[in-house]
Amino acid sequence: MSRIGKNPVSISQGVDVNIKDNVITVKGTLGELTQTISNGISIVIEDGIITLDRASESKDHKAQHGLMRALVSNMVDGVSKGWTKDLELVGVGYRASCQGQKLDLALGYSHNIVLEIAPEVKVETISEKGKNPVIKLSSFDKQLVGQIAAKIRSFRAPEPYKGKGVKFVGELLRRKAGKSA
Repeated sequence: MSRIGKNPVSISQGVDVNIKDNVITVKGTLGELTQTISNGISIVIEDGIITLDRASESKDHKAQHGLMRALVSNMVDGVSKGWTKDLELVGVGYRASCQGQKLDLALGYSHNIVLEIAPEVKVETISEKGKNPVIKLSSFDKQLVGQIAAKIRSFRAPEPYKGKGVKFVGELLRRKAGKSA
């Protein structure tokens, strides 16, 4: 991970970065994110570029170096551009609808699943005739979008025989052959 940690992070136009007491705060047009910096990692901001340095060459510090650099980069990109995840519902009778921040999923169970989505995440459902329903999640927080997408996918993960279930758009599923008689 040390190769990733050595790469500098460029600050986009309209993004404000502040460091105070081992906490980095990134503000942008879409929102504000904060992250606590690990011990042994130091951050320097000069000329619109963020560089991260580690205290020693220990394995833990190298891992934290790459992790912190990736988190800071995702924060800067998130508050300027945002992150999106698209989920596709594959299966007969699988439907999704949203009313405000409540996502209503019909995934073949005896009851519908109603999921309350965090206010930072925008939810949109697209249902076109002849195509599988799609759920679009978008936010400035990459971790939160990924966590909610994983939660939705966990309700009905795609199965390997017919491919039915909730999958990410563009995800390649490993398919198995059925019984051969």
